Amino acid sequence: MKRRSILSKIDSTLLKQTATGEQICALCENAINNGFAAVCVQPCYVSLCAKWLNGSSVRVATVIGFPMGANTTEVKAFEAQNAVKNGADELDMVINIGLAMEGKWDLVKEDIAAVVRASEGRCVKVIIETCFLSDEQVVAACNAAMEAGAQFVKTSTGMAQGGATVHHVSLIKSTVGDRCLVKAAGGIRTFEDCEKFVEAGADRIGTGSGAAIAEQ
Repeated sequence: MKRRSILSKIDSTLLKQTATGEQICALCENAINNGFAAVCVQPCYVSLCAKWLNGSSVRVATVIGFPMGANTTEVKAFEAQNAVKNGADELDMVINIGLAMEGKWDLVKEDIAAVVRASEGRCVKVIIETCFLSDEQVVAACNAAMEAGAQFVKTSTGMAQGGATVHHVSLIKSTVGDRCLVKAAGGIRTFEDCEKFVEAGADRIGTGSGAAIAEQ
């Protein structure tokens, strides 16, 4: 039961530039077989995943403003609208890290809110890229995400200099409480890693090692 519970929290992720349609289909099939929460893919593969996963419990997630977060708000909103049109159930968006580091939280919040509005009620996960932020900034980013109406705060893209840490997951959880959910992502490769982050407060686990974790 514990194993099934952990696997049901996994967002099985394939965001490599070299990903092929065949690999995406295999990702979807594996997600169905293992009872994962979602697959997370680049926007160009959303419609393929939506067709593949139709009728299953596995959701289709995609990324917005990925991986830098530096697109304009208007571009992020369009990405979100397009992803919804193509069948996305969940949107993992990257905040504007530069604005966060400058403490321009009203602009960060509006950037998130624009994606929330464009999502038409879909689940929005806000990637705050914790490796670049102080603890104080992490707390402020969590508050911006919640005030903007997002459903999740997510640690990392997995593309920066650091991924999820127990410290950051615990800090995010203590900040959001029951008002928002938490996704740990970046560098998570084993079942033990998953257990550790769930115990720290993660509701979802983003990993490119879903198939390997399920076999452990």
